[in-house]
Amino acid sequence: MKGLCYIDKEKLEIKTFPLPKITSPNEVIIEIKYASLCTSDIHIIKDKVPRAKKGIILGHEGVGIIKEIGSNIKKFKIGDKVSINCISFCGECYFCKNNYINNCNKGGWELGCRINGTLSKYVLVPFAETSLNLIPENFDLKKFLFVGDALSSGFFGVEMGNLKDNNIACVLGCGPVGLCTLICCKMKGIKTVAFDINEQCLEFAKKNNLSNFYINPEKLKQSENNFLYEQIIDYIKNNNDNSNNNEINNFCEKLNEQKGFDCCIEVAGTEKSFEMAWKLTRPNGIVSIVAMYEKNLEFKLPLMYGKNLIFKTGGVDAVYCDSLIKWICENKINTDLLITHEFNFEDVIKAFDLFRNKNEFCCKIAIKI
Repeated sequence: MKGLCYIDKEKLEIKTFPLPKITSPNEVIIEIKYASLCTSDIHIIKDKVPRAKKGIILGHEGVGIIKEIGSNIKKFKIGDKVSINCISFCGECYFCKNNYINNCNKGGWELGCRINGTLSKYVLVPFAETSLNLIPENFDLKKFLFVGDALSSGFFGVEMGNLKDNNIACVLGCGPVGLCTLICCKMKGIKTVAFDINEQCLEFAKKNNLSNFYINPEKLKQSENNFLYEQIIDYIKNNNDNSNNNEINNFCEKLNEQKGFDCCIEVAGTEKSFEMAWKLTRPNGIVSIVAMYEKNLEFKLPLMYGKNLIFKTGGVDAVYCDSLIKWICENKINTDLLITHEFNFEDVIKAFDLFRNKNEFCCKIAIKI
């Protein structure tokens, strides 16, 4: 079978691999119908993921049909439609029992990082009883393509922020995971401000009505006399075409009273976005960091110390997949809008180039296997 192989730094090839074989009673073989590309794949190609193994098939997002099952598999049967979790987890260790599955003693981010991933015709999934989620038979598989990673990551960011429906939040970055974060906030009734320095990304979020307000931080009126949240208030009041003035006033009054957002969800992954996140979070608020950084950042404790902030960071604990599937089925969540391009597997390297270099606007790409 053919697979998209991570050869070395900045080197990808479509290579021939042997068909996977079940070697453990807890494994399942999936025939992939759709896979996708993720920014984490770009981090691997740039040699920024130390645990990634050269020579493996990339890909950790995918949906497909079960073709073969190990003898311990009771939850699934051959022919079932499934979503693949980006995290492979045993379900039995201390971390799994506490829903900290990213740090599973026996697994973690394995697919497309340390073992062959989803960008191929077939994939072998370890710990399949816990690492797969059933998709109802009468639904199109493509609707659930992002459940196991991008959508789970967005929901994870919201959950880390302990956000409730009367809270206000900002989402820094309107890439695929940032958009999923906004989608989840909207479902939970949380008012948000979406930030991005890329006008196309910001406009895409606005066109799909994913947030209450949209701001390019480079357009803020810089002032040494104003706190950053005050600059946000000024911008919202002076640059918003929302006809509901009560909504604007109530939002700005809350932002002013509590001197920032209840939670800032950092999805952009830059030095500037990290600094914005802690500066925009209210005292005693939560900075929820979903982004993966490529270098060490400065943690300015003398400046932030008195704010009594809570920082929560890390790889996604994707334990809400069944709920996310249910909400998609109930039309409470829809990620179809994220798919701006679709490619056949034969053109996956061309797709990777588009996703990485953005020669035209590209949110997410569905790879039809």
